[in-house]
Amino acid sequence: MKALFYIIIFVALLVACWQFVKLLGLTKIENQTATDKENNINGWLLLAMMAFIFGLMIWSLFGTRHVLLPQLSASEEGYHIDILFKITMTMILIVQFVMQILIFWFSFKYRGNVNKKAYFFADSHKLEIWWTVIPASVLFILIGYGLWTWNQVMDSSDAENPLVVELYAKQFAWEARYAGEDGTLGYGNVRFIEGSNTMGVDMSDKNSADDIPLTPDPTSFVKELHLPKGRKVIFKLRAQESLHSAYMPHFRAQMNCVPGMVTQMAFTPSVTTAEMRKNKDIIKKYEGINKIRKAKGEEPVEFDYLLLCNKICGSGHYNMQLKIVVEEEAEFNKWLASQKTFAESN
Repeated sequence: MKALFYIIIFVALLVACWQFVKLLGLTKIENQTATDKENNINGWLLLAMMAFIFGLMIWSLFGTRHVLLPQLSASEEGYHIDILFKITMTMILIVQFVMQILIFWFSFKYRGNVNKKAYFFADSHKLEIWWTVIPASVLFILIGYGLWTWNQVMDSSDAENPLVVELYAKQFAWEARYAGEDGTLGYGNVRFIEGSNTMGVDMSDKNSADDIPLTPDPTSFVKELHLPKGRKVIFKLRAQESLHSAYMPHFRAQMNCVPGMVTQMAFTPSVTTAEMRKNKDIIKKYEGINKIRKAKGEEPVEFDYLLLCNKICGSGHYNMQLKIVVEEEAEFNKWLASQKTFAESN
């Protein structure tokens, strides 16, 4: 298949070079006006190209869907993001299909013919009104829904008892801390980084003492970010030395982490890790993953939510992964109670 692809590219380049040579008038052909036969051939080739393009698009949409994210969003806000995405993509695909068919069909129908003469008209006010009003109305609806969805992610003023979590990005790892009982994070700045204080927390700030740093699980020695199902989580994002991006794809959440400032986003987890592992899309996807791993002699893996960096921040960018565990709130509260605060750690 790969060899065939290379052959097609090579032939296409040869044809393009030949046409370029003809365009420059470097051939001995005096009359370069296309004949009706040549126009007919090119017209049918255009229709064949349209069929090929549509076939490739349909295969891309349906043949590769098993590698995409599951249709089930893991956050309440992500539900509306998915709706917005589906509406937008549906409209794009409809317009794209219609316009491609019209472009190729009219190119075929009105291909060169010595017995046909092109009709010219300067403008059409009716057409201009239609193709201005319709896109403007559609964009107005999409932008309005998009702004409402964006506000759900950014505005947490009406959230009841939200969980406040700071994510700290650095080359090449994530650190995190939870706000204590006061619900307020202590001040943090890169200038306070010293010794074990790797997040730059100002320990003189009264709000810092009850903050809970993320520590490795003693059984696996791997850091896990625990989140409660059904409770709003407000993320405060900082970066140490370069631009990073906190990306949690299953929650449909992403926000840049910028050195020198605090950015924010929020979402409400709606599907626990255990529930997502039973999702049919996840099961099918991980069957494929483990089939590949088995062929390589590697151990099978199971699904976990991940926090990723979605900015190319350096050579170790791929290592910026943090496991996320979503659990029922009672389980989360039990886990959080077992963690030490900064005051207890010191």
